[in-house]
Amino acid sequence: MTYATLSDLIDRAGDSEIRQIADRDRDGTADPDVIAAALSDADNQINGYVAAKYALPLTAVPALVTTWAVSIARYVLHRNGAPDHVEQDYKDAIAALKDVARGLIALPVDVGEPAPAAVNGTVMAAHPDQVFTPQKLRGWKPC
Repeated sequence: MTYATLSDLIDRAGDSEIRQIADRDRDGTADPDVIAAALSDADNQINGYVAAKYALPLTAVPALVTTWAVSIARYVLHRNGAPDHVEQDYKDAIAALKDVARGLIALPVDVGEPAPAAVNGTVMAAHPDQVFTPQKLRGWKPC
């Protein structure tokens, strides 16, 4: 499940811009594989931050996450340099995702299983009883 779709990108940026930045074979239409790769990149970045506080996959995609996915994918599609407003949208999305990871922004989703808790450096181990003890080896001599 992706957080955004081609229609989300078109709603935000317009059909003309999406064709300009995603038509790599110059046939007049956005290339589906290029769009899919950009949306996948956006999903991966979002998951990297969201996984710090939420179990993945998200059961429902909040509109806010879709907005972030569109901003990230749109920035990725501008491979030759994004306009300032697109770059600022991307930076805002990443900053908000960092706030999600720190717990400053809560997503309106069912929490489900909590994300794994951070470990604070304590190492715990369990092992079987020692087989070769000095008492058990008493009298043994190598050949």
